[in-house]
Amino acid sequence: MRDLSAETFRQHLLEKYSLPPKARARVVNSAKTALARPLRELWEATDLSAAEFADEVSDYWGVVRLSLPQLLASTPCLDGFSRRFLRESTIFPVRAPNGHYRLAVADPSDTAGIRAAEIVFGAPVEVAVASFEDITTLLDQRLDADDAIADETSKGSSQQSDDDIESLRDLASGAPVVRALNDLLERAVELRASDIHIEPFRTGLVVRMRVDGLLRAMTAPSGIPPQALISRVKILAGLNIAERRLPQDGAARVRVSRSELDVRVATMPTQSGESAVIRLLPRDRGLLEMGRLGLVARDEAIMTRLLALPHGMIVVTGPTGSGKTTTLATMLSILNEPTRKILTIEDPVEYEIPGINQSQVKPSIGLTFASAMRSFVRQDPDVIMVGEIRDAETAHIAIHAALTGHLVLTTLHTDTAAAAVPRLIDLGIEGFLLKSTLRAVVAQRLVRVLCDRCKVPHSLTAEDIDNDPRFAVIGFKAGEVIHEAGGCERCGGTGYRGRNGVFEILEMSDEVRKLVGPQTDSHTIDQAAMAGGMTTMLADAVVKCRAGLTTVPEVFRVTTIR
Repeated sequence: MRDLSAETFRQHLLEKYSLPPKARARVVNSAKTALARPLRELWEATDLSAAEFADEVSDYWGVVRLSLPQLLASTPCLDGFSRRFLRESTIFPVRAPNGHYRLAVADPSDTAGIRAAEIVFGAPVEVAVASFEDITTLLDQRLDADDAIADETSKGSSQQSDDDIESLRDLASGAPVVRALNDLLERAVELRASDIHIEPFRTGLVVRMRVDGLLRAMTAPSGIPPQALISRVKILAGLNIAERRLPQDGAARVRVSRSELDVRVATMPTQSGESAVIRLLPRDRGLLEMGRLGLVARDEAIMTRLLALPHGMIVVTGPTGSGKTTTLATMLSILNEPTRKILTIEDPVEYEIPGINQSQVKPSIGLTFASAMRSFVRQDPDVIMVGEIRDAETAHIAIHAALTGHLVLTTLHTDTAAAAVPRLIDLGIEGFLLKSTLRAVVAQRLVRVLCDRCKVPHSLTAEDIDNDPRFAVIGFKAGEVIHEAGGCERCGGTGYRGRNGVFEILEMSDEVRKLVGPQTDSHTIDQAAMAGGMTTMLADAVVKCRAGLTTVPEVFRVTTIR
């Protein structure tokens, strides 16, 4: 095997592929951030699939390339390796056909894993290359089949009274419980989950993870008392484990698989005990680019024009989990220049952007959205971002900040873009102020994206359209080709991997402004905006469906016909 570094391989990719400017910038930038896992960061920066990237690694380092079926057919040799080490190093030791030891690696430049395997086996190992996704999939299958992680000590401790707080604290700090929570966090990172739900019921503990917007049931840790696991979560977030009657909120910073995560923890007392939800906020969320949001060309041009405005207010709307924070962070990263001072008040700070002054609300000490906004206007800012308008006071301060020469970005919870106008009026904003300051409303949802590896093309027939009226409603005709969800190891059998945004951007044109007043209704504004050329979320979703990015069921799951 050639002794080559990740940096020389990076240069090889840049020379071999004519990457688009944005992709090339991501590859070059990955050299600055990829300290612990250089090749993984490099792969995520490119537009190559996991298999294509593994092929390039195999050719460049001159080692054998193993596919997932070949790995599944091999005999694993996992004794002596910790679960965490295998996952962090992305390696999988097996027996080679000649009886020697073979190590499937995704990153041959990470020699620490190779040396560790030779120490464990006491013999040299053959190195082979497999994709990051294939090794992760295989580790999930093999490690999930392991025996229960609880030992006899934890079983004995679980019989102690729940009222004995010190005993519960000792149990929650024991190795089995700590290991169980760490395994859940590692599993969540591998699945790209946004939340972990830990829920006790009379029948036992239920663990679910929200992946691509939908909850997915997971195997609960065996032999771990539910109260001990919940207590461990509370200890991690600095909460009071003795208080089990009231909801609690906390936060922590944890290290999982060589990367740092900010986590938000919320507990809630239920009939069967406390439940907990852990929200995962990876500190390195990648480059924020307009092209990654999913805007069609027309909407991207509108967004670019809006961000060039010197003052006014732009509102992003949608339900919880619709991607509003990502859109706002992308807008801020575009506006982030040395000539502008940008201040934000968020709950919580999900994206840390260098060069921007970001603050997090702390109601316990009086730092709310409204109090922060009052202070912001005395800090000589050019751009202000307030995470959410929740009350009339915050709405009035935001409007007056926009009126006095600032560009204000914020969010609301409404179903459509047009519904934001009557909502602001309901919060007490006078119509004439709204006409003067509001520049646009961006409404959005997130649709799941089909897995590239297993999506299935399907040519629509007249019978399909007759059997499912949704096709006719959104304008599909017989003979058109759509794609349907399949299911493979890469996507966990769901047929979907990742999400993309569907948008509608309501610009405050003269026709729309005329409709703003005390009796404003969203339907009238909606009709005027569509007459003026606004692309609705449904129309945007249909375009992505026709492009093979998503499916008809997904279109109707997140959007409605108006």
